[in-house]
Amino acid sequence: MRSFKEIKQQYRSSLKSMDTEETIDLMFYRPIGYAWALLFAKLGVTPNVVTIISIILGVAGGVLLYFGASPLIWLNYVGILLIIWANSYDSADGQLARMTGQYSRLGRILDGVSGDLWFIAIYFALTFRELHFGDSALGTFFCEHGWVIWTLAIVAGASHAFQAAMADYYRQFHLYFLKGKDGSELDSVAALNADYRKISWSEQPLKKLTMFFYRNYTANQERFTPQMQRLRGKLKEEYGDDIPQEFRDKFRAKSKPLMKYTNMLSFNTRTIAMFLAVIVKMPWLYFVFEIVVLNAMLVYMICSHEHRCKSLIKSNFQS
Repeated sequence: MRSFKEIKQQYRSSLKSMDTEETIDLMFYRPIGYAWALLFAKLGVTPNVVTIISIILGVAGGVLLYFGASPLIWLNYVGILLIIWANSYDSADGQLARMTGQYSRLGRILDGVSGDLWFIAIYFALTFRELHFGDSALGTFFCEHGWVIWTLAIVAGASHAFQAAMADYYRQFHLYFLKGKDGSELDSVAALNADYRKISWSEQPLKKLTMFFYRNYTANQERFTPQMQRLRGKLKEEYGDDIPQEFRDKFRAKSKPLMKYTNMLSFNTRTIAMFLAVIVKMPWLYFVFEIVVLNAMLVYMICSHEHRCKSLIKSNFQS
């Protein structure tokens, strides 16, 4: 029987890093995810299967947020519980992968897609809820001017996709400096292009299509981080993959204070806002929160990271 110290050590090793973990995750989702991961490891369930189950749970939860009138409004709370359950599985799949060494690029892509599918279901459910039930303070207005709620939903959805992509990129970049190449899932368009060319449309159409979208996803991340790409290029030119620990520490010191914004743009902050908007029967307020509050946070995060990367280039690579 394993000691408490051994269990604690394995639990800590199942986390990405303490630098990039959020308080709510550490207190709630990670311990639950670890328990699920232990069970799935014992049953021989792979991380990708866990991710697929989380997609089913999250999409089902999102659909149940549609019901905005009695006697079915209790389904909203079932939907919230299903989304929380789905996120515990989303935590478990990564922890299981780190515990068992079952890493794959497909797993990373599936993990990224899972949250997108949950929220697509959520956006449609909340939009149709406003149109069909009109249970918010502006319900009558949205029923008469449906294009307004659709516009809010589309802008919020596009904002969410961009926010999540950039938050993921900054997290992986931080992990690259903290743990090195093997401790991060940081990709580059150059490497992805090489892999993409090796795959045949006729022999592996699904894999080719997946790589096509993932390559474009990564290209957008790089497009909005020009100073970060300059820093990455300078480091590659000067050190290859063997970046000195002194520089890693410098980057970590500048990047770590910004991780809280990265975390807030991921899952917990937005779902708390969404759950509250549903409970108070003002779903449209969640769309406004994403468009105004989270986009302002995103702009600050991008500008701050770019400024820090530019200062590192100036102080380390320019005389």
